[in-house]
Amino acid sequence: MSRFSVLNTNPVLQFLPKSLSDRSLLPSKRLWLLILGLAYLCSACAKASEAQSTGKDAGKKRPVPVMVATATQKTIPILIKATGTVEAYSTVSVKSQIGGQLTGVYFRQGQNVKKGDLLFQIDSRPQQAALMQAMAAKAKDVALVKQSEANVTKAIAQVNQAKATVFKDVAQANNANVQSQRYTGLLEQGAISKEQAEQYQTSATAQKATVKADQDAVANAQAAVEAAKADVKNAQAAVLADEAAIDSAKVQLSYSSIYSPITGRTGSFKLNQGNLVTANSTDPLITISQIRPIYVNFSIPQRMLPDLKKYTSNHKLEVDVIPPKDSGNPVHGYLTFVDSGVNTQTGTIQLKGTFSNDDERLLPGQFVNVVLKLSEIPNAVTVPTKAIQAGQQQQFVYVVKPDKTVEMRPVVVGDAVNNETAIAQGIKPGEQVVIDGQFNLVPGAKVQVKQGLGGGSGSAALTNQAGDH
Repeated sequence: MSRFSVLNTNPVLQFLPKSLSDRSLLPSKRLWLLILGLAYLCSACAKASEAQSTGKDAGKKRPVPVMVATATQKTIPILIKATGTVEAYSTVSVKSQIGGQLTGVYFRQGQNVKKGDLLFQIDSRPQQAALMQAMAAKAKDVALVKQSEANVTKAIAQVNQAKATVFKDVAQANNANVQSQRYTGLLEQGAISKEQAEQYQTSATAQKATVKADQDAVANAQAAVEAAKADVKNAQAAVLADEAAIDSAKVQLSYSSIYSPITGRTGSFKLNQGNLVTANSTDPLITISQIRPIYVNFSIPQRMLPDLKKYTSNHKLEVDVIPPKDSGNPVHGYLTFVDSGVNTQTGTIQLKGTFSNDDERLLPGQFVNVVLKLSEIPNAVTVPTKAIQAGQQQQFVYVVKPDKTVEMRPVVVGDAVNNETAIAQGIKPGEQVVIDGQFNLVPGAKVQVKQGLGGGSGSAALTNQAGDH
C-alpha cells in the first residue's frame, strides 16, 4: 500500500490514467498499467523532442520559398485623391424679352452652338410697325424744327426792320424838334403867328411818339425772335425724343431674333415653332452650358490645408480627373479656385480645377475621380508596402543577401504610396526585400526566390485619400 501511495504522489503520474491509482485493482494489474503509462510518456517526449529538433534543422537547412521585389530610386509625385463633380464653366438661361409667335428654331436640342449663332426667331411685325411709326414722328418733328428756324429768321428780319424804322423816325423827330424850337423863337420875335409855331410843336411831339412806338415794335420783334428760338428748341427736343423712340423700337425689333450669348451646348426645350412666347417668362426657352473650358468641383479634408497652402505658394498645382469606366488618359487641368472657408458640417474645403475639355469627355453633373498633384519627391527609395513588417519596437523588412540568406533590417518609413512605401532610412536602391513568405522566416534563414515573381516595384505616387476626414 505504501509503495503505490508514493508512486501516486509523483507529478509525472498525474498525467497517467486515473485507473492506475484505483485501489480496487490488484497489485499486478496496477503495475502493468503503470509500466504502459510510463512507456507512453517516454514515447511522446521523444517524438516532441525529435519534432522540435527537426523543425530547427529544417529552418537552417531547407530554403524557404519567398517572393521578392527590388527597392528602386525614382521621383514620385505627392498626390491627393478625391471624388469630384463636373460643373459648367458658365450657364445661361435664354429668355425672350418680347412676346409673340415663335416663327423659327435654328438649332437641335443638345447641339453645340457658338456665340452669336441664331437660335430663335419671333414674329417681328409689331416691332417693325412701331419702328416705322417712330421714324415718321421724327420726320414730322424735323420739319417742325425747320419751320421754327424759318420763323426765327423772319422774326430777326422784323427786328432789323423795326430798328431801321426807329432810326428814321428818330431822325425825323430830331428835325421836328429843331423846327419847333426855331419857330418858337420866331414866335417870340413876332415873325410868325402862334398857330404856325404850335403846328411845328405838335409835329415834334408826334414824331417823338412815333419813335416811342417804333422802339416798342423793336422790343416786340425781339420777343418774337426769342419765341421762335424756343419753338426751334422744342422741335429739336421732339426730334431727340423721336430718335430715342426709334432706338427703342430697333432694340425691340432686335429682340425678335434671339442669338446665343455664349459658346456651349444646348439643353432641351419644350416650345416648338408656332407656339406663343411670353416676354420674360420664368421658364427659359433654352439653357446653354459652356463646357469648354469646364470646372471640376471637389473637396479635401481641412487637415490637408497646410500642405495645400505650402505648395500653392510656389507654383500652379496640376489636377487630373478620370471619368468612371473611362479607359482613356486622365484629363489634365489646373487648380484655379480655393474656397475662402472650411465647411463646418463636413470639415472640408472646396476646390475647383479648370480643364480645357477640348474633347468634351467631361459633362456637367458627371462624377469623376480627382487627383491633385501637390509636389514631387526626387530620388525616393520605395519598396512594396507588403514588404514592411511591424516589430515590437520598430518596423522592419527582410532583406535578401547575396548568399540567399535573409537579414531583418529595421527601417524608417516615409509616406505611403499607391501600393508602395517610401523608405526614409534603412534600404538602399537595388536591394531585394521579401514581399511574401515573411512568416516562415527567421534572421539568417536560407530562402529560395520563386522564379518570375521578383523584380522592380514599378511606378508609384505618394497619395492621401481626401475621403478620409
